Amino acid sequence: MKAVVKFEKGIGNVEVREVPEPQVGKDEVKIEVKAAGICGTDIHIYYDEFQSNPPVVMGHEFCGVIREVGENVTEFKVGDRVTSETAAKVCGKCIYCRTGNYNLCPERKGLGYGVDGAFTRFCVVRKDIVHRLPDNVDFISGALCEPLSCAVHGVIEETGIRAGDVVVVIGPGPLGLLASQVAKVEGGYVIVLGLSVDEKKLSLAKELGADLVINVEKENPEKTIKDITGGYGADVVLECSGSASGANLGLKLARKKGKFTQMGLFGKQIEIDFEQIAYKELKVTGFFTQKWTAWERALKLLSEGKVKTAPLVTEKLPLTEWKKGFESKEKGEGIKTILYPV
Repeated sequence: MKAVVKFEKGIGNVEVREVPEPQVGKDEVKIEVKAAGICGTDIHIYYDEFQSNPPVVMGHEFCGVIREVGENVTEFKVGDRVTSETAAKVCGKCIYCRTGNYNLCPERKGLGYGVDGAFTRFCVVRKDIVHRLPDNVDFISGALCEPLSCAVHGVIEETGIRAGDVVVVIGPGPLGLLASQVAKVEGGYVIVLGLSVDEKKLSLAKELGADLVINVEKENPEKTIKDITGGYGADVVLECSGSASGANLGLKLARKKGKFTQMGLFGKQIEIDFEQIAYKELKVTGFFTQKWTAWERALKLLSEGKVKTAPLVTEKLPLTEWKKGFESKEKGEGIKTILYPV
């Protein structure tokens, strides 16, 4: 079967290769991939800016149909529509695993970079990380369950938003558009910030429920947000751009005693005015991937129509055109590209 493979360390070193169909272990299921999303992390892997374990099949945002189950699997059956978490391997013994925070397990190997992932026809995963796709959620929407669960974990579980909070989301990419919807569900007054190149994404953010969108190249966000908050600043800042300028702007926009969550990945070291955390007594946090609780909540929000993922998909390509999808992602030409097996 064809697969997009990171075949060795270094910049690039990604191509479509023929790989053997994976075999199912006794506690695993084999999923026929129906749709797989290209993530910013995939671009970081391409440029060797993110840990990977080549040769490895890339891709970790996906959904599909179970085609085979291991001998110990009774929770699922052939034909079930499912999606999967990314924590492909964890130790099960460390303090993080034992407290349900297995996303932080030091021995964790993630799908699509630690072990073979979903940019192919069949993907094998352990049964513990499989989730049923609600009947009213199609495969395109379902492929984005992973970034949605990341948004849920970052916004709800790690940050915490109270009804009435002024929430600033920096960066209207896929994560920002999902985080803004989750923040809105939690009762926040949501303001999404972007650049001139993000005009279409900002319009989509508004369509998806944002209370206000700001092009920071045309309007002073600091003045606007202070006007809205009586001079105080945002209660919560969710930095989703993964840029140094976005992070520094976020620290400026947060009010004293406010919250700042770094959600976007930089892929490199940055310079940041870290003293603002002390001067403002900010509560600063981050998050890493997701866990079972976030997945269950994300699937419920998706099923109930409170959060929408399908509008983020701007391109669908066969697996063999992965490079076009990667280039679109890198240039910011679309929002989310979906690959499907050939």
